[in-house]
Amino acid sequence: MNDRKRKRPDDYFKDWKQREALAEGMIPIVGSLSRERNVKCYIYGKSLVNRSVTEIMKDHRYVRQLEANELSEFETFPVLSELAKLDLGPAHIDVGRIAVNYYDKGKGEGLSVEEFVRQEVAEDIGSQSKPLEKPQDVVLYGFGRIGRLMARILIDKTDGGDGLRLRAVVVRKGKAPNDLVKRASLLRRDSVHGAFDGTIRVDEERQSFVANGNEVKVIYADGPDTIDYTQYGIDNAIVVDNTGVWRDEAGLSLHLKSKGVAKVVLTAPGKGDLKNVVHGINHEMIEPTDSIISAASCTTNAIAPPLKAMDDEFGILAGHVETVHAFTNDQNLIDNYHKASRRGRAAPLNMVITETGAATAVGKVLPQLLGKLTGNAIRVPTPNVSMAILNLTLGKETTAEEVNEYMRSQALHSSLRNQIDFSNSPEVVSTDFVGSRHACIFDAQATIVNGNQAVLYLWYDNEFGYSCQVHRIVEQMAGIDFAVYPKEA
Repeated sequence: MNDRKRKRPDDYFKDWKQREALAEGMIPIVGSLSRERNVKCYIYGKSLVNRSVTEIMKDHRYVRQLEANELSEFETFPVLSELAKLDLGPAHIDVGRIAVNYYDKGKGEGLSVEEFVRQEVAEDIGSQSKPLEKPQDVVLYGFGRIGRLMARILIDKTDGGDGLRLRAVVVRKGKAPNDLVKRASLLRRDSVHGAFDGTIRVDEERQSFVANGNEVKVIYADGPDTIDYTQYGIDNAIVVDNTGVWRDEAGLSLHLKSKGVAKVVLTAPGKGDLKNVVHGINHEMIEPTDSIISAASCTTNAIAPPLKAMDDEFGILAGHVETVHAFTNDQNLIDNYHKASRRGRAAPLNMVITETGAATAVGKVLPQLLGKLTGNAIRVPTPNVSMAILNLTLGKETTAEEVNEYMRSQALHSSLRNQIDFSNSPEVVSTDFVGSRHACIFDAQATIVNGNQAVLYLWYDNEFGYSCQVHRIVEQMAGIDFAVYPKEA
């Protein structure tokens, strides 16, 4: 990509307006591809669906961190235009990567943009395959922080409606007479993640709310085995249990006793023999016959991908994981009784040392690291976005530059690119990563290496980024597998 550095414009404002017009022209093309053909377009992993003009332009600008070069709307718009002319089947297409590949390779081979784009997505042209034969019903059991973010993700990705469909949320009846209105209001407004992107209306007569056209029943229940979902038109559903109350097979199996439930995903570390899955690392262990899966913890999801990457390249002999974690609802707002040590002290006022099982849990996901890692956690007075610090003893000596370049390539070109993001800015802080869809973001500016000792700093949105990982597991359990372009070399 360094061979195609753009000439500095003589008039920045004129250049901006031209690129702004191109970004504006992308919006209807992206929307049509998504809505009518279930083709999702991306710029280096960042979805273009439902993005504003300036957001699309910022997505282009972001590429310079990864490629040390600009990506221009002048380069991506022709690619997107050619895609729109093709008879494509459902797919995920990274327009940015195809554009870069064209200018790095295809143009030098004498190919036109049209020829190169056709070549890159040839297998998808004329495809009649659908992600699923019929939509997959999804039920959220619990409607707290993770539950509401899962709802946002599921609704955002409904598109043509032939994939995952959020059909219901299950909660305990609140004491307020306007319980349904309050539940919908919490989805509509969020102090951390901002307003819901769309419209929400409440239908009290039907005991539901309608979000961007998706009618979601609100079911009141006192236990997971007391519901007949088929009465609500729900069948063969995947239940996402985000309460954390039931974490072993016996407890989670209660869901399967309710009529209309086929599978269960737990949004917490599973106990006993439950499969703990971090998507991108060990998701291949999910089998069609599995009815209960744990999505592990947010911290395990954050540290497992970079640990695997580092172990693959350098070897890990030993290490310590320190998490600097945002406070959670499990802590007290002010000093009060709590069964756990220190967690009773006021969360917004204190740094609180507490335990984390993430370092041990990594052994369930990456057996080769079992017994090699220790871990601890510090809860801090921020509501979201956490950090994991990996202090590693490697199997060979290296340098900070070598580690950073390797992790950049992992974020850019490897099978872990949905899990690991890369930041090379010296000015980023925690709030810059609110809403990240990755399991973690590698901070290259903070890397420390001394011989075979390496200290890596990883940011992660412990709410939204984790929810995206859960969504990937739910898609896999439903059997959804989109074609991805460009294909890996």
